[in-house]
Amino acid sequence: MENNFLKLFKIPETRQRILRTLGLLIAYRVGFQIPIPGMDSQFLSESAGDSIFGLLSALSGGAIGQTTIFALGIMPFISASIIFSMLTKVSPQLEAVAKEGAAGQKKINQWTRLTTVPIALVQAIFIYTGVFLQNPQMIDVSMRDNKAGLAFIVIGALLTGALLVMWIGELITEYGVGNGASLIIMAGIIAGMPSSIAQLKENDNFWNVMVFLLIVWAITIFVVVFMHKGARRIPIQYARLQRGRRVYGGQRHFLPLKVNMAGVMPIIFASVLFVIPGILFGWAGWGYGQRMFSDPTGFVYTALYLVLIFSFCFFWNRLMFQPEDIAKNLREHGSFIPGIRPGAKTAEYLSRVLTRITLAGAAFLAVVAVLPAFITKDSSLTMEMRYFLGGTSVLIVVGVALELVDKLQAQLVMKAYDGGGAPPAVGTKPGKGKGAARGGASWTKRDGEAGAT
Repeated sequence: MENNFLKLFKIPETRQRILRTLGLLIAYRVGFQIPIPGMDSQFLSESAGDSIFGLLSALSGGAIGQTTIFALGIMPFISASIIFSMLTKVSPQLEAVAKEGAAGQKKINQWTRLTTVPIALVQAIFIYTGVFLQNPQMIDVSMRDNKAGLAFIVIGALLTGALLVMWIGELITEYGVGNGASLIIMAGIIAGMPSSIAQLKENDNFWNVMVFLLIVWAITIFVVVFMHKGARRIPIQYARLQRGRRVYGGQRHFLPLKVNMAGVMPIIFASVLFVIPGILFGWAGWGYGQRMFSDPTGFVYTALYLVLIFSFCFFWNRLMFQPEDIAKNLREHGSFIPGIRPGAKTAEYLSRVLTRITLAGAAFLAVVAVLPAFITKDSSLTMEMRYFLGGTSVLIVVGVALELVDKLQAQLVMKAYDGGGAPPAVGTKPGKGKGAARGGASWTKRDGEAGAT
């Protein structure tokens, strides 16, 4: 592992990408320290821990609790991404644009950025009216009589901060390593954990609670890593092709389908959507509804959270892995699944396998995200501390870290074959089956990327 880490820094392009990512994350944390003018950060920090804004604070790295300009975090951009991901599947026009390749994806990304602006504006208004105005103590004394000026400053600061965070995330995705939005969420959660642990020191049973949390974290990390590496390997047989006296093909390879193909995206999507009802209920002054969406061990919260996780898992996997396209690609390259007829039957088989592993992956995500909240229910942790230190946060951090490691390993593999041709297909011995290996590498690269995305 150490050798691989050193190899990464010996590759100029990869080294520059890593340094850019670190620099942009540092810039994000610097902006995190800039407070919103006219707000009393001390009061809000004390009051946000026991409400739905504990989850909002966790997803934004505690920015809500400190009233910074980055209080909204990356959530408006993720909300816009969710909207366009769904519209791509239900709108034939958008689906056609998405299939245009890089040009189509560029258009969708541009529309996503534009949609982020009104979403961030609405969320900023809700936070201003549902949090700040409902608690006048949060407002600095010098600004309490100037409501119009205060609204302009607060909403403008929140909107500007959200757009800056979106821009930083886009820069990380394009010029850095990994997914910018996921890395920003991970950085925020990691940055918020020390303050949550520091609050535990006020507890008389600090060491008992700390040991208990370490055990929960260790089990969660082990299960997440184990499931992340799990995959269903579907055998792929290449047809034999005889040219003169030579026979090409005939080798058997494998198409891996990861159990947790969706990664942590369903957890992030579900968490972001859970913030919206809580903000609306708080804005409307309905305390009961707000409490329903702030208690991670409540029946309504748990039931809806599980439904969202399962729904997003199936939706995301269907979006990223298209059985029909894979079956068509296999057929065009003279490949088939043993015992399955090429074409429609292959697509049906892949769809059936995808449904089964998605069900297993969704159940895994649901258990890991929900169970730690029930385990820590009787502890003296505040709501915000449970969000920061619970299973959802640990799952996001570990999941994003594993995806980042996979991307860095892919960089090493690409560099290893740079200038030396395509790597041999999976299961092909070097020097044997040259023609089949070359053909196998071509479809394996495309389909493998589609399945593991």
